[in-house]
Parts: sequence; C-alpha cells; structure tokens
Amino acid sequence: MKRAIFPLLVFIMLSVAGCSGGETSSEVEPTAVAVAATASLAPVVVATNTFMPVIEVQATLTPTATPPPDATATVAPTATPTDTPVSPIDTVALEPVLAGGLSHPTFITHAFDERLFVLEQIGRIRIIEGGALLPDPFLDITDRVGSAASEQGLLGLAFHPNYATPGAPGAGTFYVNYTDYSGDTHISRFSVLADDPNRADPDSEVEYLFQDQPYPNHNGGSLAFGPDGYLYAGLGDGGSANDPLGAGQRRDTWLGKLLRLDVTTAEGEYTVPPDNPFVGQQGALPEIWAYGLRNPWRFSFDRATGDLFIADVGQNQWEEVNVQPADSSGGENYGWVIMEATHCFQTQTCDQSGLVLPIFEYAHSQGCSVTGGYVYRGQAFPEMTGNYFVTDYCTGIIWRLFPQSDGWQANIVLDSDLVISTFGEGADGEIYLADYVHGAIYRLRPG
Repeated sequence: MKRAIFPLLVFIMLSVAGCSGGETSSEVEPTAVAVAATASLAPVVVATNTFMPVIEVQATLTPTATPPPDATATVAPTATPTDTPVSPIDTVALEPVLAGGLSHPTFITHAFDERLFVLEQIGRIRIIEGGALLPDPFLDITDRVGSAASEQGLLGLAFHPNYATPGAPGAGTFYVNYTDYSGDTHISRFSVLADDPNRADPDSEVEYLFQDQPYPNHNGGSLAFGPDGYLYAGLGDGGSANDPLGAGQRRDTWLGKLLRLDVTTAEGEYTVPPDNPFVGQQGALPEIWAYGLRNPWRFSFDRATGDLFIADVGQNQWEEVNVQPADSSGGENYGWVIMEATHCFQTQTCDQSGLVLPIFEYAHSQGCSVTGGYVYRGQAFPEMTGNYFVTDYCTGIIWRLFPQSDGWQANIVLDSDLVISTFGEGADGEIYLADYVHGAIYRLRPG
C-alpha cells in the first residue's frame, strides 16, 4: 500500500495503499442495499483513473544518472517456482461481478464456500452471495477502526483453515488487521455467530498482536494462513519516507517485516513456531519470518505449490515483487532500505551481499504503487493456470508474470484504467479485483 499517490481529488477519499500518509477526509457511509450482479453492470473495461497524484516529498533523493526503463523481470532471479505453469497468457479481461455499493474496498477473500468477503476501509466486512451484496455487514467494527489517514483502516482478513470444520481448533474464527483511532495496528480474532453464518460477533474480539505506529503510513495490512497452518502478517517500515527508523534492516522491531505466528496451539494468544529463523538469536524478535520490506501491502501463497509472492511498495522510483519458494526456511532479507527493487537506494553503489532480489520490478513511469495478486489456480479458465497477476494502483496496468529457465517473463496483459486496491481469491481459485473508487468487484478472465 504505498500510496504515495492517492485519488484524493476524485472523491476526497482515502487510499489504502500509499506511501504518503497525511491525507484525511470524512467518510460518507453508503446506504446498505442489496446489489444484484446483473443490475447496471459496468463494462468490462472502464476508464476511471482520473485522479491527480500526490507525490511523496523526498528531499535527499539522489536519482540515477539515467532515466529508469520500463517494467522488467529480473534476469537472474534469486528464487525459482516450485512448478512450471503450462504457458503464459497474452491478454486478460475483467468480468463485472458487482457494479458498486461498496465503500472503498481493501481486500477480497473467501470462507471456504461460494461467498466472497470484502473489506471496507471504514471498518466493515461485507458479503457477496449469489451475485448480490448482502445489506447487512458480516462484521461492523467502525467503532474501533480509524481510517482518517489514507493508509489506515480495516486492511487484512484471513479465515482460520479450520473455519468451516465444526469442533476443530479455530472453527468459526477469523483474523483481521486494522488500525485504531490512534493509528496503531491490531491483529485480532473474531468469531462467527453460532446461529447465523452471515454475521460475526463484534464483541468476540481477542487481540493477538499490537504494534505502535510512529507515522500514519506504511501499515502493511496483509494477513494469510500459509500451507503450514501458520498465520503470516505483513507490516510496513513504520512510515514517513526513506525509512527514518531504519526498521527495514533492524531485527529488533516488527516494522518492515513478514511475521509468522502460531494462532492455533494456545487459546487466545499466539505462540512462536519453533522453526522460525530468528528463534533464540540475540537482538532479533522470534516472530520475524522475513525482513527488508518497505510496505508489503499484498502478499499471497500459490495454493498449488506453496510459493509465497510478496509485492512490496517502493519509494519514489521502483515497485517490486519478490518470491519465496515453498521450501524456504525463512530469514530472507529483501533489501530495503539498502535497495529499492534491484537498485541501490540513494547511492550509486551498495553492499548487496545476503540480499534476495525481486523477480519483477517496474519504474514509476508506469505507475506509483504495486498491488500484488495471485497465481491462478481456478478451473474455469485453464489457459490462465500458473500465471501470476499483479497491478499498479495508480495506472491500473495489469501484468502477468511467468517463470522461465533464465528468469521471469513479464508482460502487460491489460491496461484497465481502474484504481485497483486489491486482488482476491475465491474458494474455487478464481481471481477477483476491487475498484476502490466505484466500489465495484470484477473477476479476471482471458481476454
């Protein structure tokens, strides 16, 4: 969520992905109504991205001598995928699922059935079922979620792997990542009501992790359960610009990290997996799984291979995507603030030893803030199988990444012109995305 650039001049709205952090506005809550998927559907591609960017000030930036090239895939990747997909896809299109009715959607996921759960930045979880937006929210915690700044609000959601298994540990529970009215981060557990699968109990909150946030931006927000059953959480470097806390390279703070937590073994609290890479190391927090991240707004696991894709929002020049192979033992250093993508940050040279470089990067000539997506593993469109999709929040360009023996092939497959705040994955492996401005949901399909 970088959002160094936000559509504040469109609806005086809050962006969920900035690297600039001080914009504020008052939220206007929409009237809750059922919206049918077939009613007044937007066309497949809608030109909506007409906002004016607000660029983060960077007084000490020393640009490279030559202008940055367009998007490139790293020629010699430091991570390779577990499996090789069949073939890259050349074009995609967006199929309307919901024409509108959502207030600043920030994430889309599922609870192991046909429903889609969509976060609204202001602090609500909404359900799309049977092509309609249900009028009542699944969860409403607007009384504790603060979203005054552009990168604050309700940012992440992950259903426990045993959510739909009655009697199993974690049954009926889910986890959210949000900022409060002071701007600090909470990762909390909630429970669904026993007599209504479409309503959760707002009074069931159990806090698992709290992080004081020194600035209003770079809050990260992603949550996901990995194939190992542990909860992974992404936190940004604390905010401002240029990592003034040095958090990215420090291992004594959760800021600028990917955390790995066991939320199943003990009731009401997390424990640290014994094989986390920094367990027992002096001066390092044991929850850390990987570090050197600036603002990992969206990451995802490939449900077929277990490989982890981390889209890390850049400073003022480069956006990047990193891959952690499924057999990794953790501890990767993804380079921030030594590097921004594959480029030394604010210096001509830097020590790159021990750093894991991204598989994909693009310059700000093509966007401003990366929104990571998913590897397609659905059944509806076999020609998309194995392709990873990623977009830019400011331009709406969608790339497809495809692994090859000597690197990753990156191609633009759609210039959507939408303000895409997030991708999401259904229980069936279909990929969805959200238009932040119009509160619409689309499904990704071949073009």
